[in-house]
Amino acid sequence: MYLTPQHVLLAGATGLTGEHLLDRLLNEPTITRVLAPSRRPLAKHPHLENPVGDPAVFLPQLNGRVDIAYCCLGTTIKQAGSEEAFRAVDLDMVVAFAKRAREMGARHLIVISALGADRRSSVFYNRVKGEMEYALRAQNWPQLTICRPSLLLGERLEPRMAEQFAGPLSRLIPGKYHGIEACQLARAMWRLALEEQDGVRVVESDELRKLGK
Repeated sequence: MYLTPQHVLLAGATGLTGEHLLDRLLNEPTITRVLAPSRRPLAKHPHLENPVGDPAVFLPQLNGRVDIAYCCLGTTIKQAGSEEAFRAVDLDMVVAFAKRAREMGARHLIVISALGADRRSSVFYNRVKGEMEYALRAQNWPQLTICRPSLLLGERLEPRMAEQFAGPLSRLIPGKYHGIEACQLARAMWRLALEEQDGVRVVESDELRKLGK
């Protein structure tokens, strides 16, 4: 069964994937409201509501009913400054956002995780992503879609050295380890929003690339 969400909550609209997703959402004729809180202002649009500031302040103040929530939040340890600061964004903020989205009536959460996410992993990044997935599962969403992309490809405002180095190589690797364009991931996330099914669905990078064509 396919449903078209009309009221959308989006976190991470200033990020690489979030920018593409926001553009798609604002150009969908069936969507009448996109609530996209951010730390810096977004371009104005008649269907966009954009609270600006500290998420810890405005998150509890978000209001109005939403049908679906997208979470594109994510940083790096280098950008965050420490492992603790990284966890505050990629785990704590994601979980808090999801909780608020559920309180606002969203029945479907689509979240970006990462390839290799595992809360028992010896790799810090993968472990935090796995802990995030585990915490979201514990929220008992009617429908939870976890996207696990491989290396994200695309033009960032602040280039990441590791991605610049690994990007060309990732295009040569087959299967789910092949790099994925951020615009492809955004298209896949929109298409996943149209699918209604109960429970948790984990979508690996190779399937995301197919959905995003």
